[in-house]
Amino acid sequence: MKRTISPGSRLLVIAAASALVLTGCSAGSGSADGGSTPSTPAAEPSLEFVGPGGETPGALSELSLTDEETTTVKDGKFTAAFVWHTSSEFVSAVEEGATAEFDDLGIEVVASTQANFDSATQANNLQTVLALNPDIIVTTAVDAVSAAATFQPAVDAGVKLVIMTTPPADYKAGDQYVSIVTEDLAAAGKINAELLGDALGGSGKIAYMYHDADFWFTNQRDESFKAWMSFLYPDIEIAAEEGFADEAKTQEIAAALIARNPDITGIYVPWATAAQGVLAALRDAGRSDVKVVTNDLDATLAADMAADGPVIGMVGNGAIGIGKGLAIAGAYGVLDKQAPELVASEPIAVTKDNLDEGWMLDYGTAAPVSAE
Repeated sequence: MKRTISPGSRLLVIAAASALVLTGCSAGSGSADGGSTPSTPAAEPSLEFVGPGGETPGALSELSLTDEETTTVKDGKFTAAFVWHTSSEFVSAVEEGATAEFDDLGIEVVASTQANFDSATQANNLQTVLALNPDIIVTTAVDAVSAAATFQPAVDAGVKLVIMTTPPADYKAGDQYVSIVTEDLAAAGKINAELLGDALGGSGKIAYMYHDADFWFTNQRDESFKAWMSFLYPDIEIAAEEGFADEAKTQEIAAALIARNPDITGIYVPWATAAQGVLAALRDAGRSDVKVVTNDLDATLAADMAADGPVIGMVGNGAIGIGKGLAIAGAYGVLDKQAPELVASEPIAVTKDNLDEGWMLDYGTAAPVSAE
């Protein structure tokens, strides 16, 4: 499958490629007398997190309401709905944070749907939700291109769209949607690289699994990991690269990858539910020596981490804070108040050593397993 890259991630792809080229050029070349010339240090990747349309992100704290605005929203008796792209512990935590904030604002949540990353399912879900006449819809587009037509009826009806990650193609903040509320994707990719690189002691061979779809959110994070890994750990070779579009296929893909590359000792996986399949493949192959890092906190992976299994790091997104921000952005919409185009939370590195603390910071609850 040919991988397509969204406009917002192209800067990262270019930077990643530049970093790889520079890293390759940094090796010393032989001189006429058999010696070597001094190596040139690789340039640090200039990976700046930008939105799908080049938006410059602000902090979550930029979203706030005055007491008067809060009262106006409460008096409005507004309603909201979630039209998600998929289900996961991360999405559930975001929804929990948003629902709590909606409750505080007197906004009733009337529906929540998820699409299993299927654009046709999301289109059907949207029609079902629109029948309930919500004032606000919180969503992530499964497929940016087809979502432009899918969500147009909501725009035409005056529904205020708030985007968690990927908006419909060619939609603009302040026009078709209110704002994007997400995490700093470039920072998340770097944290993944640091977790895996440090766990491997700075050397070895790894596999890089990436989301093979035009999905701005995952594309940026994946490319950031790859660029930072090459820059920070030049003695770690990315020996295998494998894309996937369906997270249900990751066990099969990982099994074949492991069989073809028996010398790898690390794997990067784009998100937690996809990493569950990779973990199953490693167990089937008896490869407890391979270390895994991924994004989002997940109970299955946490249990493996606590038991000193292959999972050595997860990157939390600040899910509860993202949810709160989405709800406040929805309030901006019904108030016709201009919101920042894009705001982002700071990702959190979570290992066995800080599993309890990380879980509380990200999901607002105690970790499902003990790391003791």
